[in-house]
Amino acid sequence: MSLAEMNLADDWLRRGIIFFIFVTASGITDIASVPSLADQTTNQQLITVYPATYQIKGKRDPLQLIVTLSEKGQTLDVTRECTYEADTDVINVTDTGLIMAKSNGESTITIRWKNLTCQTTVKVIGTEKPQPISFDHDVLPVLAQTGCSGGSCHGAPHGKAGFRLSLFGSDRELDRVSLTQELYGRRINPIEPAKSLLLQKPSMQIAHQGGKRFSVAERPYRVLHDWISEGCQNKKDDVACIGIEVFPKENRLLKSPGWKQQFSVIASFADGRKRDVTQLAKYETSDPLVAVTNRTGLITGLRRGESAIIIRYLNHIETPLMTFIKDAKDFQWAAPLPANEVDIHVQAKLKKLQYLPASQCKDHEFVRRIFLDTIGTLPSQAESEAFVADDRQNKRALLIDELLERNEFAKFWAQKWGDLLRVSTKLIGTASTHKFNRWLEHSVLSNQPYDSFALDILLATGSTRQYPAGNFYRSAGDTSDAMETAAQVFLGTRIQCAKCHNHPFERWTQENYYGLSAFFNRIERSRTSRKEEVLLWSRNDGEVRLPTTGETVKPWVPNADSIADLPGDRRQAFASWLTTHDNPLFARVEVNRIWTHLMGRGIVEPFDDFRDSNPPANAALLNSLANMFVKSGYDRKAIIRIILNSETYQASSQPVENDQSGLKYASHYNSRILTAEQLVDALGFVTGKPQQFFGVPKGTMATWLPAPDLRPHDRGRIGDVEFLKVFGQPERQSACECERSDDVSLGQALELINGKLVAEMLSDRSNTFHQQLDAGTDPTIIIESLYRRALCRSASEAEMQIHSDYLAERQDIHLAMEDICWAILNRTEFLFQH
Repeated sequence: MSLAEMNLADDWLRRGIIFFIFVTASGITDIASVPSLADQTTNQQLITVYPATYQIKGKRDPLQLIVTLSEKGQTLDVTRECTYEADTDVINVTDTGLIMAKSNGESTITIRWKNLTCQTTVKVIGTEKPQPISFDHDVLPVLAQTGCSGGSCHGAPHGKAGFRLSLFGSDRELDRVSLTQELYGRRINPIEPAKSLLLQKPSMQIAHQGGKRFSVAERPYRVLHDWISEGCQNKKDDVACIGIEVFPKENRLLKSPGWKQQFSVIASFADGRKRDVTQLAKYETSDPLVAVTNRTGLITGLRRGESAIIIRYLNHIETPLMTFIKDAKDFQWAAPLPANEVDIHVQAKLKKLQYLPASQCKDHEFVRRIFLDTIGTLPSQAESEAFVADDRQNKRALLIDELLERNEFAKFWAQKWGDLLRVSTKLIGTASTHKFNRWLEHSVLSNQPYDSFALDILLATGSTRQYPAGNFYRSAGDTSDAMETAAQVFLGTRIQCAKCHNHPFERWTQENYYGLSAFFNRIERSRTSRKEEVLLWSRNDGEVRLPTTGETVKPWVPNADSIADLPGDRRQAFASWLTTHDNPLFARVEVNRIWTHLMGRGIVEPFDDFRDSNPPANAALLNSLANMFVKSGYDRKAIIRIILNSETYQASSQPVENDQSGLKYASHYNSRILTAEQLVDALGFVTGKPQQFFGVPKGTMATWLPAPDLRPHDRGRIGDVEFLKVFGQPERQSACECERSDDVSLGQALELINGKLVAEMLSDRSNTFHQQLDAGTDPTIIIESLYRRALCRSASEAEMQIHSDYLAERQDIHLAMEDICWAILNRTEFLFQH
């Protein structure tokens, strides 16, 4: 251990930080999948081959070998660097490790990499029997693999160019009719298969709007060509595919320059048969900036990071994780002393990927950041100056505690929940909007445990005037809407895609969608004679039926074998399952949402899209926060306090060596534009002309507004540009966080440069700096005050000199000061949280 490491360990002990060692153990696959051991080892090197033994049935199906070099804990795919020798002539092996059967028999293949060898045995049977192309198991996977049945092509709801396919082959009958009967049968030509439009267009022999999908030499072309030449057989296969086995299955770490990994995909069928479908499966990556795939299952890393590999065959999906690391030039680990478990997990990930964490932000940056993230507004000049001047070591922790107890904290975070729960006058009425918002404020202010908060919403019964949380079921006005909103808010699951077909990126099926809907199907909403009042109650019966078959669907929840189907209100069973400590999603989704609000980017991103194919950037961190959340009794303030006190949150927004690629792993604080409401409040605060809003008491901040649509529709105002809408204020018509836009646009730039709101604030002679000028205040003092209010820091000498020179050149000091304030308000430093 070096001296620096010893000193660091000593500091850890002095501060009482407890470290946890997380060891991930790899599981062992079934016996047929166990790789054979190498015959020789040299310098601790070992090569293994997958699979150790295999049986090929027929001539059509190839077998993909995977050869792995293991050395000192590192793995390297050397499949394409080996030589292959078969001891019989029953098979042929390519230099990419692909085996093709030639005749019945058995062969042992000797694999050599440098001076290391290993062997695998392959048995071939059934080559004498015909093996027609299967519509279900060959044609549909090829159409999915090449993107023809994808959502952006012919798998779109209305197809493309008059040709419609089901999404990824989810409706075989629709696809059969579209391929063989529509367009007068011109899409296929059994007499001259090569002249079929199904082949000529995607191979670009004739013009194709979707571009080239495959060449005549590739397997997709051969599969479709042979299917057509065999008469387009479409008999439904009696033997169903029941799953796929992917190798490598475990999280594999690849070190540059060995950033390539071949995958193998073997499908299992109900009759016990196995088939290599590596070249029929579809491959995608969750982060195309980190890794890319090709059609044969070869994954290539592009830069340091992690990416899930999404492997699909029919409706079966597996998502192994790949980690790509690279020794950075002259890399030497250096990091602030961890303040809590957040820093331990973040720094462990950064060290593994060789990203240096940013240094701690300055005091003036921190005070501005912490005010905006906790209560949504800028600190007053007195507050920021007092904090910067404070010399206590724990002043940041003290300020965090103070802000979390302010009423403004409850108002600001209630607005965040209002976005998710769609609190708007358009959906529930003006009076109900205010009631629901006050209930949300009280929940945050009293630090209501999150499980209790969820139960109050999901189990709401009776009058919505008496129980404001029941307005959830008015915003979500039917079975599907209530289920989809609850799933997205509390499970982080966008299950809407499974309503019409199996989910394209997840294991959710259409049956799962309607099984989850069964919990909400018995809710009744009865209007009364009182304005905006709805009575919520549950029927004792009422079933959900699968639209494709008409069969009754039993209640279903993720990751559970079964759930009690009690008579009466089924919501109780759902809510009990949701809030149990054994449900990993409930706590993980909420801590990830809190992390996103504070850090600007989720550990899972987007924060409401939890799925295997969208893995967390730091699983250990997410699990640690979730565990702490559960142990705290679902105390949301406790989790917020932990994150805010971490060195990770308090890091500078400037990355080390300007390397932005570590942002995903929290190497530095994420700079982001202020929300629409924060920006309006900040403009009003700096100029001294806060906005007045319709339907709320005077002095209400934009960050406290209970809804975005309090002002009634006015035909006379049609054409007015609404500043809040331009900067991304959501309409609250969807539970998706994507409704609140944080994109920077030309419209925003125009609003800041010469928009009505900013111009009126600056030109109003009753604003702060105009009054100061009228009172004879020194212009340099006014400029300094503008900087402190807007940026929480003093103007630099260079900045002050520029402004002073500008004032000296202008005859009208009032107009000149307006220009200076305008310049400050248009700085990225003011417009962004950093």
